[in-house]
Amino acid sequence: MKYLIVTGQSGAGKTACVRYLEDKGNFCIDNIPPIMIPRLIEAFDSATGRYSAVAIGVDVRSGEFFDAQAVSSLLRELARLGHSIEVIFMEASDETLLNRYKETRRDHPLCQEGMNLTQAIAEEKNRLQPLREVANYIIDTTGMNSQALKKALNDTLGEGQKEVPIRVDVMSFGFKRGLPRQADLVVDVRFLPNPFYIEELRLHTGRDADVRNFVMDHPVTAAFMQKWKDLLCFLIPHYKDEGKHRLVIAIGCSGGVHRSVAIAEAIGSFLQAQGYPTEVSHRDMLLEQSTWITPMDGGES
Repeated sequence: MKYLIVTGQSGAGKTACVRYLEDKGNFCIDNIPPIMIPRLIEAFDSATGRYSAVAIGVDVRSGEFFDAQAVSSLLRELARLGHSIEVIFMEASDETLLNRYKETRRDHPLCQEGMNLTQAIAEEKNRLQPLREVANYIIDTTGMNSQALKKALNDTLGEGQKEVPIRVDVMSFGFKRGLPRQADLVVDVRFLPNPFYIEELRLHTGRDADVRNFVMDHPVTAAFMQKWKDLLCFLIPHYKDEGKHRLVIAIGCSGGVHRSVAIAEAIGSFLQAQGYPTEVSHRDMLLEQSTWITPMDGGES
């Protein structure tokens, strides 16, 4: 088991680093008293879990429990005992840290000791020096925005980290019941030929072969699907590079029973074939079916 100790200056991006490591599949714990690290390592070494690495955030927020020199000595001793320990130290210029605190209007942890912000930044840098000296990685986030910080973390820490594929949720829905609020992409397929107006298809769904064939075999559908697949193949890798780990695609028709269901099933199968973990759901299909008392009851779908 590898243990990644995330530390450094407050406001330099430690939280972003911990979240990055968590997104990469590591077990992450932030802001624990350093005295608990040996017990934590003991627990994980004796466990048989799915994690190959544990990220632990430690810094001056622990107050009286934090002494950088003592933590440095502790980490060296743990390494001497055979544990795989790596230290990630996050830092930034005084000016950058001042600006970030002004923007967020949060208090620096050391301001609780009666220091002003400038004094707190200087004092923290001094206290953290023993940990900086033993760091395996030093990441300077001076002047970086969130996107640049993600890139810096990936450039520095990406090698050896587990690659977590983006997950895709594809759902069908009916516009008559409103847009899904969780959707990232919404596709309106009401322009496609509607099985609702075919008597023998009306009470079937897009999961039935006759409805599916009616929708998918139409030339307009074939042209649309090619363009939509091309767009998804272009978009999804860029979403992943931007740091997105879950994409929700909502495909809507009038009632959410025929066209949207058939298209959602087809898109789900396509994305699975492309190697993306994909789940398909149908928000309104069963609800709409429950309103079908007679063939002419309910809205078009």
